[in-house]
Amino acid sequence: MEKLLFFVYSIGILIRIYLSFSNFSTSIADRVEVSTPLNSWKRVIEGVSLYNENINPYDGDLFHETPLALVFFSHLTSTFSDFYVSLVFIVCDLITAFVLYYTSKIYTENLLKQQTKTKHVYNKEFNKLLIPDDFSVINPFYVCSVYMLNPYTVFSCIARTTTVFNNLFLALCLYSMVKRHRLLGCLSLVLASLPTFYTFGLLAPLMISCAPMDSKKKTGSFIITFLTCATISCSLLYLCYTIMNEWTFLDSVYGFILNVRDLKPNIGLFWYFFTEMFEHFRALFVCAFQLNASVLYVVPLSIRLRRDPLLLATSLLTLTAVFKSYPSIGDVGFYLSLLPIHRHLFYFMQQAFIVSCFFVGCTVFAPTVWHLWIYSRSANANFYFGVTLAFATTQIFLITDLLFAYIKREFALKHGMKRMINGKEARLMLD
Repeated sequence: MEKLLFFVYSIGILIRIYLSFSNFSTSIADRVEVSTPLNSWKRVIEGVSLYNENINPYDGDLFHETPLALVFFSHLTSTFSDFYVSLVFIVCDLITAFVLYYTSKIYTENLLKQQTKTKHVYNKEFNKLLIPDDFSVINPFYVCSVYMLNPYTVFSCIARTTTVFNNLFLALCLYSMVKRHRLLGCLSLVLASLPTFYTFGLLAPLMISCAPMDSKKKTGSFIITFLTCATISCSLLYLCYTIMNEWTFLDSVYGFILNVRDLKPNIGLFWYFFTEMFEHFRALFVCAFQLNASVLYVVPLSIRLRRDPLLLATSLLTLTAVFKSYPSIGDVGFYLSLLPIHRHLFYFMQQAFIVSCFFVGCTVFAPTVWHLWIYSRSANANFYFGVTLAFATTQIFLITDLLFAYIKREFALKHGMKRMINGKEARLMLD
């Protein structure tokens, strides 16, 4: 397995190096599925250039990274040449895959320990549903392979999108959940949420995972985790203020995301809807869309998935990647790499083939329809939005199938595989 892991790492590195220094990197970086106004490297370079010329990059509608990121990228581009900057992105991707590997390993080992402790409450047919011991070796390999070889993460890396750094912080946050490291988890979560507030919903699984088993101490642990995240967030925002000596960056970063000012097409649902929206309805639907993308699912899912914080985090990341205002395939590639962690649920999933076909179809058709619309002028915006709508629907079917598989497995462990009603065999269906 170690040789296979080394082989996967080597292939992933070679693919990234080859594409990063080829002519494909420029064309991929220009794709609307890969680069958005929030993660585009071209916008970063322009913002850094304005900053180095003592011009406030937040005066216009060009740069939407935080001042901390502005200073970091300014030092990065001034210290390293273009060649080494690409290597920095590749190294960050490798570290992310490494962290996800150990996250999966620790999580699966914890599942096996929990399974051993709770065997006595399972139904007599539970042997078919047990998690094999080799999952603690195989699952991490699958997670690492999916992340390293997934075209979504590869394209995001060679396009040098800032999503690469965001994925690294998210991976550290997930690692902190399974290791129950509160401080590292809070710090990595705040750094991942600072450029975009959507991922702050991961505070719920972080609070659950870091809480002790004693119910009397859980409330205190929740408060401590929340206050730690709030303190770090306020400190970093004040540090951003000291860098710029003004608060205008808040509107350029968070106001831009909330108000959806740039309606350039992407793989999300916002751009088409608000292009067609009457202006006097805009405020109402902006609030509705943003609530749906940020906080609507956090509480109900946290209550239902409180025994599995990592599955809760995977669900929230998936829903965020679908409903956020400026999604990219880098966000999709990250949560897809988390699916092998939950491989014990695959037995109960029923739509894997359909979802896989739609993923492949949408990935192929998106650039095709874009070319027909923008270059050939033989199509229109409806064609491209049709693909993005199908892509969003595919992701919703995926997460719905995964969550329903969790419920079915939970039921089967307690009541057995056969479900009888009035002496007849019944089926569990999602209606």
